[in-house]
Amino acid sequence: MTKPEAGEYPPVLHTPYREPHLDFLYNLLFCDDPALFREQKSAAMPLPALTAEPPDWNELRRIAEDAGQEGRVRMLACGRLRAGGREVPPKTLFGVIVEVPQEQGLDTLAAFAEGGVRYLNQAGKVLIFEGAGHPVEATAKALVAAAHPIVERIGPWDKERLPPPGPGHARLSFLVSDGLYFGEAPFDLLWNDALAGPVLRKAAELLQQSVDHALKD
Repeated sequence: MTKPEAGEYPPVLHTPYREPHLDFLYNLLFCDDPALFREQKSAAMPLPALTAEPPDWNELRRIAEDAGQEGRVRMLACGRLRAGGREVPPKTLFGVIVEVPQEQGLDTLAAFAEGGVRYLNQAGKVLIFEGAGHPVEATAKALVAAAHPIVERIGPWDKERLPPPGPGHARLSFLVSDGLYFGEAPFDLLWNDALAGPVLRKAAELLQQSVDHALKD
């Protein structure tokens, strides 16, 4: 177990989309505000344990270490533990978020450790794949796996979560047990980078598969 970094910041909500429900879905991806999940009323999440007052630290630690839980759930549990000054599992990757500005707005693709996928299109369309055995699960898990070498080399961001990247740039964010990690640079630079390139290419593959399957339905 590793201790949390000092200087935890409260969650920050950003509004990169034209519609409030898209901004809501966007901010949910980062798993840094349990209150947003209360608003969503997700039956699949152990929300009482994640939001209980006073916190049940043993239960939160059990959730954080449970590989059978959704990556989002484990990230929320770790966030609560960190906020309470408690230890969290070391460098455990729960999800990857890829943000790429486009002509009409922001494209955001998220893949979580259990295989869940969420895609927010620049034009406001949303694709969600979740539950065991969905058609892009294997590629989503492969995207998360491709990010491990980056996570091993960098550390958590110790300031407020930044607004989305500007035109010409791309950002890779990593939901890790000890905080939010990220890397940002011009898209071409990331695409050709030895570590970031495989992540972006796997994200492109996942995006294409997701759109293809959505068109079939």
